[in-house]
Amino acid sequence: MARAATPALAALTKAGVPHQVVTFDHDPRERSFGDEAVHALTTERGIAAEQIYKTLVIAIPGGLAVAILPVPAQLSLKAAAAALGAAKASMAEPATAERATGYVVGAVSPFGQRRTLPTVLDTGALAWDRVYCSAGRRGWDVGVSPRDLVRLTGAITADIRA
Repeated sequence: MARAATPALAALTKAGVPHQVVTFDHDPRERSFGDEAVHALTTERGIAAEQIYKTLVIAIPGGLAVAILPVPAQLSLKAAAAALGAAKASMAEPATAERATGYVVGAVSPFGQRRTLPTVLDTGALAWDRVYCSAGRRGWDVGVSPRDLVRLTGAITADIRA
């Protein structure tokens, strides 16, 4: 069996989850990774911007968690904390997020993370047959059913947009 290109793709394959990998040319000078993905996937693939999701690592009392929402949306830390049963939340430091997930910032995938973290997915994902999120490498996204995303990550769903 061939080795999967990233831990995210290995996790999806191992779980038997149907998925579609889409790639684009990542500019190494780019620092707005989500905006770069939205631009590439909307113009090159015709994917709606609201279908392209970002995976954010947040700090809550007692540890870390993951919030997944559309790239164009802003995260409500208060709503994410409430959904996770926490009193408050803040953005995790990039180095902390990288250590916890095993991915570099700009390529954090909800799948195949080094540590299983509590996860909340924005409810808007359930309106789509497929949503796209990082496949674990900058310039690589993976399309999956939002229901499979919930099942594989153990995510709860909540309105977490600001």
